[in-house]
Order: sequence, then structure tokens, then C-alpha cells
Amino acid sequence: MGLTSIDRIIMAMYSFLQSLIPRPACLSSISTTVTFPLRSRPSQPSSARSPGGDHANYQFISPDPGIRKYAVVYRAPGRVNLIGEHTDYNDGFVLPAAIGLSCWVAIAPRKDRKLVLFSENFAELIEADLDKLPLRGCDRWADYPLGVAMTLEQAGNCLRGANLYISGEIPLGAGLSSSAALEVSVGYALLHVAHLAIDRTNLALLCQLSENQFVGARCGIMDQFISCHGRAGHALMLDCRSLDYRVFRLPPNLQLVICNTMVKHELGASEYNARREECEEAVRRLAGVLPGIRALRGVTLEQLEEHRHRLTDTLYKRCCHVFTENLRVREAVQAFETGEIGKIGKLMADSHSSLQTDYEVSCRELNIMVEISSRQRGVYGARMTGGGFGGCTINLVDAADAMEFQRRVAAEYESETDRRPEIYICAASQSVEAVDLDGGLAAGSKSGRETRGNT
Repeated sequence: MGLTSIDRIIMAMYSFLQSLIPRPACLSSISTTVTFPLRSRPSQPSSARSPGGDHANYQFISPDPGIRKYAVVYRAPGRVNLIGEHTDYNDGFVLPAAIGLSCWVAIAPRKDRKLVLFSENFAELIEADLDKLPLRGCDRWADYPLGVAMTLEQAGNCLRGANLYISGEIPLGAGLSSSAALEVSVGYALLHVAHLAIDRTNLALLCQLSENQFVGARCGIMDQFISCHGRAGHALMLDCRSLDYRVFRLPPNLQLVICNTMVKHELGASEYNARREECEEAVRRLAGVLPGIRALRGVTLEQLEEHRHRLTDTLYKRCCHVFTENLRVREAVQAFETGEIGKIGKLMADSHSSLQTDYEVSCRELNIMVEISSRQRGVYGARMTGGGFGGCTINLVDAADAMEFQRRVAAEYESETDRRPEIYICAASQSVEAVDLDGGLAAGSKSGRETRGNT
């Protein structure tokens, strides 16, 4: 991300600040204005978008040097999960990488306790009072930042009011964790602007708690964790029970190619929650004969087979996926570390098959995309990624073949489905960070203190 794009965010933020109009005190704790001057974005692939979008309708005022003294920019990445799907909320293992598509937040402190948020993507202005935040969301984009603010406050962090300009380049509904990137970028920005210490693991946990309780999506910890702990050029293996993790370098000739089927997982939230409830029901049934188990991670294959009669056929299939997927994660890490990349293909194929038949979260378009991708030159492995019911596939592709892969897969998929996909050639990216406005991306902000945990 070049400085030009960063400066465009700052200019947009500056125009945003100048455009704020004082509001009557009689307004409720959350008020909405949808007349902020922003024209619709042109249709273009998300991978080609840059923060700041199309600001032709803004009457820009060239930022004076003072703007950089109080407006700070942060970014948090989306993620792609190489293998280990629907295992995080079962206390299992996952293998994600942060990607170069991010949520960007420009923030400036206020003297009061108000949060004024503008979303470039939704062209909507939201105002809220930190002392009067609701306890539950209302099914809109602002639930994510406001839920994080509420959760941080409830955890004992005294935040300060701020104006936030939010620009997301992660495609929505694609299963690449746009929500976690929004949560983490806003949480990180709010803590820094209040000069509060940041523990990255704790920030991830609080963002997950916000999504679980305020938004109502019962996600696991993976998405927020990788957005807080990802490392450029590396993948991360996370034990979702202990939160122990380790990063390892991906082969330099390997590209992460993400194929967006353009089927939004609109059923994902309800079905995702349903899958989690099924896993919890299986644990309840097995706990009668296996005292002490808290999640499916604690059940061995022998125990599962011995007590299969206690489960319905559907619950048994869900358990089989979780158990075998945890094994595949560990085998994949071993293959990466020993350089046996050829073994990855079968593990990813088995993962996709299990998600399709045992966990039943795939769909026609995802299956077609995986089938097309798997037969291309230079492909080490392909499978669906994310919660399912649409969204994306992840493909590990030799860098020398990535462009041809992109061209051929796009053409074949559109021919077979009448949908034009978006295909992003990515590299593993860095976790949440402040942007050094004079020198690009920085490892952290110049204000505040933070800890990362183990690596």
C-alpha cells in the first residue's frame, strides 16, 4: 500500500472532520445520517481497490501539517485459513495466514465521550455515546465497532471519544474475515488513541467476545487472533484451547491465490451457529460417559466409535469432521516444515471433501471452483475456506503459474456458472499495525504499549 493511498485516507478523514455538524443534545444514543457526500464506487475487483475509494464528490481541503498530529491511521488484515475449518470453536487446531486485504481506520480524538464513525463502504455516518452504548447490536455494520467499544469499556478500559473514518477493502460475505479486521482495527485504534496498553491476545479475545455477544455470531477465536498475530511471509498454527501458537515461514515460491465464487454466504450466520450448536450437543451427549470433556477436541477416535450409538447420524458426521480436520492441520504443518509440499494437496482435498459431506457447509459453486482449480498447472492444493455456504476457495499455487492460474480459472468458472469470479493473488501479510504516515507501515504506534504473547 503506497503513501498515495494512505494520503487519500488522510484527506478523506480531514474532509470528514470538516464536514461534521454539531447535533442537538436531544438525539438518542445512536443517530444515523446517510447524506454524507460520497458517490458510489465504480464496479471493480476488491483486489484493485485502495483505501480512500472514489472521492471525486469530496471538496478536498489540502491537509495542513497539524492534521498528522492528531489523525492516525491503522490497518488490520483479513485472513485466509489454509486448513483447519470449523475446528476453532471446538478447541481444535487451525492454520491461517493474514492477507494483504485490510480494513483501514483513520482516527482523531475528541474532547467528549462521543464516537462518530463514518463507513466509506456503506456511505453512512453513525454517532454514539460511550456512556450510553446499547447492550446488543441491531444487525448493521456499526454493530462491529460499537460492540468492540462496549466490550473494551466493560473490560475496564476507559476509552475517549473519537472520530473514525473506516475504509474496508476485504470483500464482504466472502469468508475472508472482514468483520474481524474491522473489529481489530477499531479496537486497536481506540486503545491507542486513549494511550492504553495493548495485549494482542487479549484484544483478540475481546473482539471475539464482542462478535459473540453483541453481534450474535458465535465465531471462534481464529479470525481475530490471526489479525492480531499474523506475520508477513508466514502462516500461524494456533491451538485454540491453550492459545499457544507458532509461526512458520511459507515457501517463497508459494502464492496464496483466493478465488471468490461471488456467492455471498448469506445463510452463513444462522447455519454457522447451527453447526456450533450441533457440536455442543454432541459434547453434552458424550459427557455422560466421558466426564470432563469440554469440547470435541477432547474426544479420541476410539471413544467416538465406542459411543457412536449415543449420537445421531448427523452429530456423528460433525464429530468425524472435527477429529479428522485436527489431524490434517498437524500433518500439513509437518509437510510445510519438512518441505514436503506435495503432501499438502491430498490434505486439502480431504478437508474439502469432509466439509462437503460430513460438515455439509459447501455449495455447488465452491465445489466447481475447487474442481477447476485442482486441475490447473502449478497447484499444490485447493479447498473451500471460511465458514462455507459460498465465499472463497484457497489455492496454493507456484508463483510462476499464478497469473495463468488466475486467467484460466476465471474463464472456466464463468463459463460453467455464469458468474464472474474475483481472484486475488496474495502473500501472507502483517498483523494489525499503525501506519507511519511518513514512511509506510510501522510495527506499532508511537503511543501506547503493547504485548504480543508467545511466538
